[in-house]
Amino acid sequence: MPYISIITPTFNSSKFIIETYKSILSQTLNSWEWLVTDDCSQDSTWKILNEIKKKDKRIKIWRNKTNSGPAKARNNSISNSIGEYIAFIDADDLWVPEKLEKQVEFMSGKKINISFTAYEIISENGNSLNKYIDHKNADSFSYEDMLRKKATLGCSTVMLKRKAFDDIKMPLLRGGVEDYALWLKLLKNKEKAYLLNLPLTKYRIVSNSISRNKIKKAKMQWYIYRNFEKLSILKSIECFLFYAFRAITR
Repeated sequence: MPYISIITPTFNSSKFIIETYKSILSQTLNSWEWLVTDDCSQDSTWKILNEIKKKDKRIKIWRNKTNSGPAKARNNSISNSIGEYIAFIDADDLWVPEKLEKQVEFMSGKKINISFTAYEIISENGNSLNKYIDHKNADSFSYEDMLRKKATLGCSTVMLKRKAFDDIKMPLLRGGVEDYALWLKLLKNKEKAYLLNLPLTKYRIVSNSISRNKIKKAKMQWYIYRNFEKLSILKSIECFLFYAFRAITR
């Protein structure tokens, strides 16, 4: 069985982290390690992680010295990982039991280096909102497709094949776009991200989440175009209009 490194950043995640762990524990593919870096939580997250670690040797935990954002937390875990595949899950999201198994089968069968799944939106309390993202999309997406946000490519759905890339560390950005910046970086080299359009992930809507602030998210999207990807003003406007339309109609 392939060995999978699961990457999670935490910050004040005590309300959800046990449920997230249980969704990892329930996976039908159990050859994994869970690497969690805590970003200076002020609640009981660190205590909970230590309790989990005592019971499960597959859990590896670290704590940032200063609050530095989820990108740095993820990068620390990535740098300590050993898996053939890298999978991401945020500390408030969930996987269905077959998620890892189906995604590995999908990638190995088609020799895919980047894949992602469709996902279901759930409420803060874990109830289904009967809304599914990326479940009707095309099967693969290029760098140009992702500039125009033709797929959401949710972080907790993504799996990467490690040896296919020299650098899988996330750019040190904040504002909920650090994962998007990484996908663009990986796709630049004529790579494609392939969609497994089954809702194998559950994305939780949390009221105080950075990614829920649409104005800040839009500003960061523009920043990615102009400052990170260094697109021309005309191409930035074109891509931003695609982004805005999909954000409204999604």
